[in-house]
Amino acid sequence: AAAARMEEEEEEDGGRGAAGIPPVSGRFVRCLYAVGFLDLFGVSMVVPLMNLHIRSLGASHTVAGIIGSLYGVMQLFSSTFVGCWSDVVGRQYSLLACILLSALGYFLLGTSTTVLLFAISRVPVGIFKHTLSISKALLSDLVSKRDRPLVMGRFNAASSVGFILGPVVGGYLAELEGGFYQTSFICASIFLLNGGLVWMLPWSEENTVNREHHQDKGTNNFSAKVNHDLHFKSATNGAVTNNNSLFQSPWTQVATMLKKIKGIACSNLWDIFLVRFLMSVAILLYYSNFTLALEERFGVKPLFSGYLISYSSALGVLAGCLLGPITRLYQHNTYRILLHSSTFTCTLILLYASALNIWMVILSSTFLAFSTTIGRTCIIDLELTVGGNEASGTLLGVGQSVTSVGRIIAPLLSGIVQEFSPCGPPTLAVGLALVAILIMNANKQKYCSHGNMKLKNQ
Repeated sequence: AAAARMEEEEEEDGGRGAAGIPPVSGRFVRCLYAVGFLDLFGVSMVVPLMNLHIRSLGASHTVAGIIGSLYGVMQLFSSTFVGCWSDVVGRQYSLLACILLSALGYFLLGTSTTVLLFAISRVPVGIFKHTLSISKALLSDLVSKRDRPLVMGRFNAASSVGFILGPVVGGYLAELEGGFYQTSFICASIFLLNGGLVWMLPWSEENTVNREHHQDKGTNNFSAKVNHDLHFKSATNGAVTNNNSLFQSPWTQVATMLKKIKGIACSNLWDIFLVRFLMSVAILLYYSNFTLALEERFGVKPLFSGYLISYSSALGVLAGCLLGPITRLYQHNTYRILLHSSTFTCTLILLYASALNIWMVILSSTFLAFSTTIGRTCIIDLELTVGGNEASGTLLGVGQSVTSVGRIIAPLLSGIVQEFSPCGPPTLAVGLALVAILIMNANKQKYCSHGNMKLKNQ
């Protein structure tokens, strides 16, 4: 009993690294937090200024909208293939390639003096800006299933801090002469810095530690199960780096990628992706007309809406840090956390849709920041748990594609229902969230009984 107690204390000791994993992995994970922070910090400096810049180049609202939509379409189709590619060639090289090519895109954006150059600069970013998805796949390779929601939550929190700070810095730089061009070059420099950070990560050490740890655990499967399933995937599965796959012929890589994508398509994950799609559209509908609806319903100024959105984003960071205690409270049952957070999200959107005064809106926004952050993390964890560890990059890529479809559809749905009422989008969001909750309830037995289920073809 004393020995067991000591083991528990060691797992909870912060000196062991992130989420109770070995010291080398702990340092590795913390560096990935920095990668996520720098990524969204750089992007959020530029994105709020892009519409203003393309308008200053003489583009009409229609042309600006088309370019923005093309970026979304490229993200839609590329996320699955890039995620699958990271499974084939390894996380190190795919992550480096995506970071450097994204840096190229933002560098070209800094030279865009015409609408054509602006459109061209969005191509490499639209295709390869999947650095966060690959980082999450790498995190899932490094940590145990038990610790995954906690680590993912912290990664999302670190990224969100960058997203909060970036617009402030970008807005300040935009006030300078040639501010947009300077901001774009700084963003490209941040991505180059990120690439250097990824290059300097102790990949070889991590490779060795994971392999030895995996082999040690393999000598006693029963003990490993008792010890909270603390295992790390071997590098031979392509978890961290795979030199053999990197130097395969392009045709072999493509064939392997198509095989993995077929495995996802023929799997029984449709319900999880459908839940992700419905909840994504519901949340996007909530935010789609937020500023306009508050002005029409309560007469508040856009500045107040901006403060409220920033306030919610800050609370989202806090929610990511609280995932550890929440998962322990639920005994690491991701399905129950997702079901309860989705139900809470649905209730809060309903509260917002029926709000009689601005204080009810503030109340719903406060708790919605927590429920949506927790729900996003849990749906990713459920995808990886049910889908298996062998294709985590592909799974995350498909999930990102599903969310991209939601981003394309949500504005259209919002515009249609808003013709009838300012409360139309959140009311429709409540209906979609209810459908997602019913799907989760209908598949409860599957999630509870087959938590470690693999893809049918694997």
